[in-house]
Parts: sequence; C-alpha cells; structure tokens
Amino acid sequence: MLRPRFLNGHHYPLSITDLQTVPATAITDPNWLADALSATARRFRIDREPTVGVLWWYSASSVLLGPAAETFVRGGRAADPALRSLTLFVHPDGRVLDARASSFVDRRAVPVRLATLLDVCVSSVAAASGAPSRALWAIASDSLANRVLWAGGATASAAALAADERLPAPRFVDVAGQRVLRRSSCCLIYEAPGQQKCVSCPRQLPDDRLRRLRQTLGQV
Repeated sequence: MLRPRFLNGHHYPLSITDLQTVPATAITDPNWLADALSATARRFRIDREPTVGVLWWYSASSVLLGPAAETFVRGGRAADPALRSLTLFVHPDGRVLDARASSFVDRRAVPVRLATLLDVCVSSVAAASGAPSRALWAIASDSLANRVLWAGGATASAAALAADERLPAPRFVDVAGQRVLRRSSCCLIYEAPGQQKCVSCPRQLPDDRLRRLRQTLGQV
C-alpha cells in the first residue's frame, strides 16, 4: 500500500517546529479526543461519528505506531510504544503528523507493549466515536504492517508485531515487483464528499484493486 496522502508529514510545507506537541496520553482524554474527532469531521465534512472515528484512527494509528515499528525493524533496542513515552506532533488543522519516543526497550518486549497501547487507544476511540472496536484493531494491524514495509522490514517482522489475537494477521501480495499489504481494514474515506476509495481499499472487487495497484506502481 502506498502512504495515504493525509498521513505523511513530509508532504506538508510546515516544519516540525510549526507543529503542536501533544503527549500521546491525550488520546485517553475525552475532551482532547472529542476535539480531534470534531476537527476530522469538519475537514472531511462527515457527520456520522463512527465513520469519523475510523477515519481519525486510520491516520493517527499509523503515526502513533511508527516509532516502535521502524526501530523494531532496525534491530537492537526499540522505541517504547507506551503512551507515556510518546509525543505527538499535531498540525494546526488537527492532523497527527509525527510521533517521537522518549524511551527505549528490548525489542522482544515490543509486541506485548504494543498490544497494551492499542487496548487503551482502541477503547478510547470506540467510546468517543462509536466506531466498532474490531474495525479499529484491524486498522491498527494494517498500520503496523505498512510501517514495517515503509521501513524496509520483512513480512515476518509485521507478523511478530501483530502477535496479539485481536490483531488480524497481516497479509501481503506482490504487485509489479513490489510487496504491498493486502489490507483487512477500510478507512471509509469514500464516505466523505468528493472522495473515492483508496487504491488498495479492500471494499472493491479484487480485480479492480489489482488493476489500480498496478497502475499506481507503474505497471499498466
């Protein structure tokens, strides 16, 4: 899967110093999370709360899980995925664009600590938006797998990180000589006015998805 256009901080002209720093524990703050969800609803002109929750989590989870996934791939000690270790960098319009960890742990501890992090965050987002927990866990699995791929990691690393039984096992396919994630989750972006389904969206016919992926990756 290619990086969603609204996830990657490198696509924006602002520097890291222009972003608001927020402790990741804010995700457990109902007031902060309500504001974050409201900003997402305004940005995409969506008034259905469960859809807003899914869309926000699809973006935020990729950023939140990035430090642990990328350092896990590199080997050695990995970024601690505990909420208290993470700082989020938030765009003025509410998008979570980057995350940094302040502490590191033995990489063997990362899968369990990730599951703990996700348990707290999924519960918070589900309670605030009404989004189904199962859908939020599936999104988290896809986020982990994509961050591993973006870091140049092997698919075995994605499977190791998604060891918790609530995370669907990551699935991969090779398209145009490139390994991509066969997603198990949908961001629901197509429910927003003027938006369409992502190239790799699982809610399309397999042949259509493969055709769009090949076109995107330069194979007609």
